Amino acid sequence: MMAISNSRKRKKYTVIAGSHKIHLGDKTKIMGIVNLTPDSFSNDGLFQSGYTAEKAVSFAKKLIKQGADIIDLGGESTRPGSNRISEKEEIARIIPAIKLLAKDVSVPISVDSYKPRVVKMALDAGATIVNDIMGTNPDKSLLKMVKDCNAAIVLMHIKGIPENMQRNVSYSNLIENIYKILQKSIEKCFEIGIKSDRIIIDPGIGFGKTLENNLEIVNRLNAFRSLNKPLLIGTSRKSFIGKVLDKEVDDRLIGTVSTVCTSIIRGAHIVRVHNVAAIKDAVIMTDAIVNEKIIQPDKE
Repeated sequence: MMAISNSRKRKKYTVIAGSHKIHLGDKTKIMGIVNLTPDSFSNDGLFQSGYTAEKAVSFAKKLIKQGADIIDLGGESTRPGSNRISEKEEIARIIPAIKLLAKDVSVPISVDSYKPRVVKMALDAGATIVNDIMGTNPDKSLLKMVKDCNAAIVLMHIKGIPENMQRNVSYSNLIENIYKILQKSIEKCFEIGIKSDRIIIDPGIGFGKTLENNLEIVNRLNAFRSLNKPLLIGTSRKSFIGKVLDKEVDDRLIGTVSTVCTSIIRGAHIVRVHNVAAIKDAVIMTDAIVNEKIIQPDKE
């Protein structure tokens, strides 16, 4: 009988983020998005309904109840062509919410920022993960903060910056280019003293990528397996889904579910999404298929 190798089994990791031990490999973790912005591409920024820190916390707790394993708070839109805001404004948007949330929930809190001062205040307020969209060239002072605060970091690939990342996008070899850049970023973390079990990678869907690039990344996620780091993927509501399906941003749930399921099969450990409740069942079902058994909830 021919021996068949199951190469789709995900590698297992334990990520240390502050006091949290995040076990990855059997059960896909869901990162719930909390946008504290007035100009989110996905039309879900809490500023649109009259923002308060209390509202942000209430929304985050709702996502946790729906099944979010991690909460990711961001105060600056990074959609294509978006404008940067000041550190002062970003701090005003996210720090009060992080302080309140950290006192009231047990799941890890991630701060979606690349600005050292913002990150330092977020870590001091109770965040334990830094979701750095500028992970292709991470700021050394930011990396030192991650190390000193015993936090974890998500290194995301981006080509350019949000203001110009979708202009004249081209790669000599998409997957190889992303792989090598993320490899260098991981090495920078090691040089600062960040331990291997505190690093997560993200190939950066939509950040300096064409429609075809995004489809290739999702389909070839397992190419990043040999970087030996857990993999986060963020496809939720993004424009490539809209282009494939000819759907507006509020009508991309089914497309998002499809990309999430495919990403898990291809090796993703964490999926970053808006619609936690709707995604939860898809994640559980896909995990059962990948593992060929029902996965029981894990305990920290």
